[in-house]
Amino acid sequence: MTTHTALTQASKVITLGGGCFWCTEAVFVRVKGVLDVESGYCNGHTINPTYAQVCEGDTGHNEVVRLTYDPSVTSLRELLEIFFVIHDPTTLNRQGNDAGTQYRSGIYWRDEADRAVAQQVLDDVNAELAGRVVTELQALANYSAAEDYHQDYFEQHPNQGYCAFVVAPKVQKFVQTFADKVNHG
Repeated sequence: MTTHTALTQASKVITLGGGCFWCTEAVFVRVKGVLDVESGYCNGHTINPTYAQVCEGDTGHNEVVRLTYDPSVTSLRELLEIFFVIHDPTTLNRQGNDAGTQYRSGIYWRDEADRAVAQQVLDDVNAELAGRVVTELQALANYSAAEDYHQDYFEQHPNQGYCAFVVAPKVQKFVQTFADKVNHG
C-alpha cells in the first residue's frame, strides 16, 4: 500500500479493475491527488480470498486497486480518463496475455454520485469506441486487500520480467499521455 500524503476527511475512494493489479497500481501511485493505492480483490462471493483462489477463477473476484484521492486535486472523471487509457476496456476478461475473469475491466463505486460520474465517463468512452466497451460498473462488494507481497510490487521489483515488459510500458504511457497529472513528489 502506497501512501503519498496524509489522508483527509475530504478524501474519496473508488475501486478499479483494469487487468493485473500490479499494472494499475504502478500507474495510480504516480497520479497527482491520489493519496493511497491498495491492491485487492472485490465483487466475488468468497470472503477474504487468497491470490491462489482468485487465480483459480472460482471466487468471482476481480483484481483491483482501491484509490483514495483528494477531489480538490484530481476528480473522479480525471482518474477514469487515465484508467481508460492505461488498459483495454474492450477485451472481456483479458488484458494482454493475462486472461481470466479476475482481469476484467470494472469500476466499483461506493456512492450514487460516483456511480453517476462513472456512468457518464463509461458512456463517453463507449461512444468513442463504437460500443465495444465491456467495462462493468457495479457497487463495490466484498472487498479485501491483497496479500502484502502484492502491494507496491512494481516499485519493489522493477526489473522482474513481467514488470519490465508489461508494467513499465503502461507506466510510461501514463507519463507521456498525462504529463500534467504526474506526481513528482
